[in-house]
Amino acid sequence: MLGMALVIMIASITVTFLSAKVAATLGRNLRDQIFGKVISFSSGEMDKFSTASLITRSTNDIQQVQMLFAMIFRIVLYAPILGIGGVIKVLETEASMTWILALAVGLILLLVLVLMAVAMPKFKKLQTMIDRLNLVSREILTGIPVIRAFSREKHEEERFEEANRRLTRTNLFVNRTMTFMMPAMMLIMNGITVLIVYNGSYAIDDGKIQVGSMMAFIQYAMQIIMSFLMITMISIMLPRASVSAKRINEVLETEPQIHNPKEPEQAQKGHEGEVVFDHVSFAYPGAEENVLTDISFTAKKGETVAFIGSTGSGKSTLVNLIPRLFDVTEGRVLVDGVDVRSMDIHDLRSKLGYVPQKGVLFSGTIASNLRYGKDDATQEEIEDAARIAQAADFIEEKEEKYESPIAQGGTNVSGGQKQRLSIARAIAKKPEIFIFDDSFSALDFKTDLTLRQTLKKETKDATTLIVAQRISTIIHADKILVLDEGRVAGMGTHGELLKSCEVYQQIARSQLSEEELAHE
Repeated sequence: MLGMALVIMIASITVTFLSAKVAATLGRNLRDQIFGKVISFSSGEMDKFSTASLITRSTNDIQQVQMLFAMIFRIVLYAPILGIGGVIKVLETEASMTWILALAVGLILLLVLVLMAVAMPKFKKLQTMIDRLNLVSREILTGIPVIRAFSREKHEEERFEEANRRLTRTNLFVNRTMTFMMPAMMLIMNGITVLIVYNGSYAIDDGKIQVGSMMAFIQYAMQIIMSFLMITMISIMLPRASVSAKRINEVLETEPQIHNPKEPEQAQKGHEGEVVFDHVSFAYPGAEENVLTDISFTAKKGETVAFIGSTGSGKSTLVNLIPRLFDVTEGRVLVDGVDVRSMDIHDLRSKLGYVPQKGVLFSGTIASNLRYGKDDATQEEIEDAARIAQAADFIEEKEEKYESPIAQGGTNVSGGQKQRLSIARAIAKKPEIFIFDDSFSALDFKTDLTLRQTLKKETKDATTLIVAQRISTIIHADKILVLDEGRVAGMGTHGELLKSCEVYQQIARSQLSEEELAHE
């Protein structure tokens, strides 16, 4: 008996260890798969799921599936062995009372089905409410300065409390529903025991069975019922894990709109750094109207091409088509003489130095952020990039200089500093093509002017595309495209457009003085 007890103990420890390892490995693999899939998503897929939902799916949902698998290996594989052994022994002991066992199993299954029917819809709502709570939390935490500026703390507290209260209410309903399971199971078990004793007492009185046989039957019956009870314990976790698994599958089964070509084309010689828009039109998925219509222009190596227009005219959308953040709906975008859809995505983006409208920095140091596009950039290269981007002065003033820490999202630097570091990061990469998506908006006129002059001198062999709101930023561009409601309203130099383009004239009159206009 001691030997068997030792064997059982070793087996239990081994099962627990292996089940935990298998479940943890499953969780890790699912997180890897989801992360890999999300990284391949275009902006369309990101909008479909939302950031808050993707975070929930890659953390909470995977945790639910992981916990279920850990329990499956420890209970579901063990319970049938216990139950089958009990059935064999019952048939050997006393077959006349097996109907009682069938009744017990039927009652247990009925109870589980009723509870699942009640709880399952709520489990689906539960995960959606966790998404909602994550969304509200992210919005509040990232928008604290705005919330304080508008004195909306009370409103945001109420919004968070409402999301929290709905989640708590649903959680309580689900847990209260599931708490009925164990007492109901115990009631069934005790009721079956009483039924066996009642039925067996008559059989003993008639001399059909012995007291020992009845006690053995009770023991084996409890063993069978316990095996079902163990399986039903999983049913408490199963609905939520099932909902979580479906949500994980939604992400894994979503096909990205942006595909890497199977046989990518190589850049054509003699077209290095060239960007061509050939009758390009673009509409967002599901939209009825085009954001861009019939856009055509060529930006050659060493040229600076600028885009200006009113808010919503499609300037940012236009430059986002180059790195394939979206794909054109009509026409072609060519880089180095090749349609971007036929080029390897990694090769395409390695040619670009992209500075988004909103400067994004990552937690780490100033140096690690400047090396983000080129891991092997030397200290001298990143210092040169910072100097060109007019960021060297404020970096040198810091105690740790280039090793100064950057908080998540760059919250410990100002908007102008963040923008200059984003520009320096692109410069340090030394790309063929620079894309500045309204990247000078947070800079004062003096810094803007100095940065552009230095940039032009240092990057004379690169193609530069600039989206801007201020005419002063693009006044010396080789070519300016004026966009109006997604169409090209004018194209040429600053002087040419002042004479020929009415839309550009309106923008110029709103920004430049009469003397400046007369001088031009």
